[in-house]
Amino acid sequence: MKRIISMAALAMVLLPATAQDTYENANMLGYDLNGTARYVGMGGALEALGADISTIGTNPAGIGLFHHSIVNLSVGGVNQQGVNKFDNLSKTNLSFDQAGFVWADITGDDTYINFSFNYHKSRNFDRILQANNRFIRHGRDGASLSKLAFAKSTKHSDTNGGYDLGFNTSSKTWMGYRNPQEYNQYGYPFTQWDYLYTNAFNVDDVNNPEGDFLYGEAKDYYFDEANRGWIADFDFNLSGNVNDRFFWGLTVGVHNVNYKSYSIYDEMMINANDDEIGTIQLEDDHRIEGNGVDVKLGFIFRPIEQSPFRIGLSVATPTWYSLKSSNYTRIFNYTYTGIYKNLLPDDLDYWGYDDMLSQDEFKYKYFTPWKFGFSLGHTVSNFLALGASYEFSDYGSASTRTYDGTFDYNGSENTVQDTRMTYNTENTLKGVHLLKFGAELRPDPALAVRLGYNYQTAAYNSNAYRDTQIDSPCVYFSSTPDYVNWDDTHRITSGIGFKYEGLSLDLAYQFSTTKGKFYPFQPNVVFDDPMGDTGVTNISTPSSTNFKRHQLLFTIGYTF
Repeated sequence: MKRIISMAALAMVLLPATAQDTYENANMLGYDLNGTARYVGMGGALEALGADISTIGTNPAGIGLFHHSIVNLSVGGVNQQGVNKFDNLSKTNLSFDQAGFVWADITGDDTYINFSFNYHKSRNFDRILQANNRFIRHGRDGASLSKLAFAKSTKHSDTNGGYDLGFNTSSKTWMGYRNPQEYNQYGYPFTQWDYLYTNAFNVDDVNNPEGDFLYGEAKDYYFDEANRGWIADFDFNLSGNVNDRFFWGLTVGVHNVNYKSYSIYDEMMINANDDEIGTIQLEDDHRIEGNGVDVKLGFIFRPIEQSPFRIGLSVATPTWYSLKSSNYTRIFNYTYTGIYKNLLPDDLDYWGYDDMLSQDEFKYKYFTPWKFGFSLGHTVSNFLALGASYEFSDYGSASTRTYDGTFDYNGSENTVQDTRMTYNTENTLKGVHLLKFGAELRPDPALAVRLGYNYQTAAYNSNAYRDTQIDSPCVYFSSTPDYVNWDDTHRITSGIGFKYEGLSLDLAYQFSTTKGKFYPFQPNVVFDDPMGDTGVTNISTPSSTNFKRHQLLFTIGYTF
């Protein structure tokens, strides 16, 4: 008889609403190369050249170089290479990428004050991630997510990177507590998936009626994930031109986050003789929603009056996000090992805990790092434009804040910094350098040909991993253990533009590639088995992955 246990994590009512861990929050960091087709075609290297509405979010002074009012609209499509369709997410998807205007106002002979608004999709989360591999045995030791949940239970304390298991008579399930002396609060390292694996598989009161705990080892794993959504930026800009030599700009940005992720992780379990005994499947449906705000300030100046050579400087504050995270997580046990309760008649092939299905939802704050930019630009008559830009942002300085249950005199709930998760972020992420190079050739005033290159360094330290043993409430609410350490990103771009009187039509192509290492769970937990074995390992086998994306972008504009 095929037996299935379907469970979802219980609502964690004993803890305050809190935040996500470093790897989940990293989705909010950085931005894609996106905007107008001219901006993308030149690799985004327009911060000193200006006169493109997409600079509103990188160097706001670029809007000050407009001498005429304009409107722009950009649409396109993205195609991911080397994956299969999953969860109805196709490899090719259409996208509405940008819409905005600049209102140029002449206030003097050589002085302008411009106002601009622009929407653009700074992050397109549409991505399919697929990985599979065989677990490599290290001597007598194998690996599995079940084994990791068991390993953490042997620590018996959150300060030791684990929890002490005890039976909760109210929920009729096994829960992980802070330590054997504190059964009034759950241990923070007791994640939602720890709860699921413990109750669906690791506690076996059929084969072990005394309620003994066990773990299984897996032969291999399969992982499929579909990410959807965006970060939409709504930028409001005021900029100016002083004597056509000094340009300034200020942008206030409002960011809307809509992130969705659906994943299935599947392990093939084996017995002591290495025989396959069935699979365990973890299914997770996760969302992050919310809004943020930031401020950007930029300057461009021409140091030599007779030369069009320009230097640009910019700075952006952190984006102060208020976010809400929710998840719906289930586990399916297709083996003959584990805890079975006959909740349905014996003649049915389905066994489950459907009455325990629930959805966790919580709110938190996340502050991204400061960003600093330096850029150069030069034009040769109306024939050639060259641009180069550099940007730095220390991703490790991002801050996670949790609500503490107290309120200020206005009735707003106070937040405090999650010091342990912030420290983890400092040790996981690092400073990111972004280089942009672009060129635009105009063989005819009505025709433009563009090329660009965009390079971003890796955000993750070489030894980074998703640590599920941190004594932090951020870990407690995590519903999946997998992670990817992404490497450098390379973007190659090209484009072409046509202009007829006030109408402009631009087309751009972008190819981006980012290699990474996928891990099904953290690889470094060592524990002592209560049966007497010491130094037992649970080393997960990584899989190489490469996120390759093609983008085609079209912009229509009108100058008046």
